[in-house]
Amino acid sequence: MKLWIIIALIGFNSVLNAQEVINDGKRYEVKKGKIFHEGTDVTASLSVEERNNIFIQYERVSEDLKLKEKLEKEARKAEKAQNKAEKKQKQAEKALRKREKAQDNYDKAVKKLEQAQNKFEKLKRKGKLSPKEEAKWFEKLDNLTQSSEKAKKKLKRS
Repeated sequence: MKLWIIIALIGFNSVLNAQEVINDGKRYEVKKGKIFHEGTDVTASLSVEERNNIFIQYERVSEDLKLKEKLEKEARKAEKAQNKAEKKQKQAEKALRKREKAQDNYDKAVKKLEQAQNKFEKLKRKGKLSPKEEAKWFEKLDNLTQSSEKAKKKLKRS
């Protein structure tokens, strides 16, 4: 924001001073092909050589102004391109973090499911499960399976 204000002030200042030319210590203003000194038209009273010098200086100042404006425009363009690139980079980083989180959630869900299956199999082998407990375990394993499938779908989407 500060950069824009500075550029605007420089541009405004340049526009105001673009018509002013200093020749032999005197300040002249050039407007529409006429030369003014302290608000009065002195075009006719100046010699051809002085007029040519003033117009040459005016052309230089005008060219400098155009060059400055062009450089400012290019600077704005470069800043805009940089901001766009930074925005794309942030989006890419955000997508990467989202993908990593989805992968982590999937890994955790699969690990929980495997641990629960192993514990269920161990308890079943030892014969320590009643029919009610076995039904609870089936429900728990079903929920964990659904959870891991849901995490897998999220991983594929990201």
